[in-house]
Amino acid sequence: MTTLSGTEYEFALCLTHDVDKPFKTAYHALFYTLRERDPRHLRALRDQCNPYWQFEEIMALEEKLGVRSAFYFLNQPSLDSFPVCDLVDVSALTQEFGRYDVRESDVAELIQRLDDGGWEVGLHGSYHTATDRTRLAEEKTRIEEVLGKNIRGGRQHYLRFEAPETWQHYRDLGLKYDASFGSARKPGFGSGYDVFRPFGDDFVVFPLTLMDQHLPDPESEFQTAWTDCKTLLDTASSESAVMTCLFHPRYFNTREFPGYRRLYERLITEARDRGAWIGSPGEFYEEFLSHRGVVRDTQGEYIESIS
Repeated sequence: MTTLSGTEYEFALCLTHDVDKPFKTAYHALFYTLRERDPRHLRALRDQCNPYWQFEEIMALEEKLGVRSAFYFLNQPSLDSFPVCDLVDVSALTQEFGRYDVRESDVAELIQRLDDGGWEVGLHGSYHTATDRTRLAEEKTRIEEVLGKNIRGGRQHYLRFEAPETWQHYRDLGLKYDASFGSARKPGFGSGYDVFRPFGDDFVVFPLTLMDQHLPDPESEFQTAWTDCKTLLDTASSESAVMTCLFHPRYFNTREFPGYRRLYERLITEARDRGAWIGSPGEFYEEFLSHRGVVRDTQGEYIESIS
């Protein structure tokens, strides 16, 4: 382990949020109610509010805890640009009902408020951009035009990427890091304890350690979910690891997803008590990586560990 050697920190916890669907529609509510047989998804619309817009709550919570995270914004293309196979996929079409444009006034204002408050704003490359540099560049440009400055990095939607092609796109477009590398099905350090540099230059990969969807439902199995988190913190501490976690903003809606906000807060509090550095990947990059030499050049080893 090289990244945190010689620092005052035991390990690092990087906080991220993928902004997939900031707006919940009636179509979403019906789809998830039928799929999960849970009427809460319908009841959440009863008060004529948007239960997926949890940004103020997240910002207030992180402000209270004295930390900052990264928000990766998605720029879904229009339906007429989607492959035919997606247009006949019910699940894929359902995702389209939450499509948004970062240039919309409420989203653009949110992006500005996040940046003004010290949060990181980044790219959440849409489903087909893993091998499409032109589209990825367009999505990056739209975010930067709203933000008024360059972004440092991001993560691919559904963790879809092709190594090393997607990383080459990120690097050549001027991004400093990618946070897509890891398992969509289970938590852990299977993708490594440290960040690494697949090209031996200043471009860095942050392996994903923990995602909200990896965990048991904290409403009914909070202690089990917390035990999973604690086990990861134990490993991070013993290995002086860089641990990256992902909690989607909609999971902070306590009506539909009770327990996740409490779990997130406990994760941060416990990490802080253990002497961790806590912040966004972009902040971590600037503090520990931007002026240092090569961390690792072991791309092959990590690629084989993807699950």
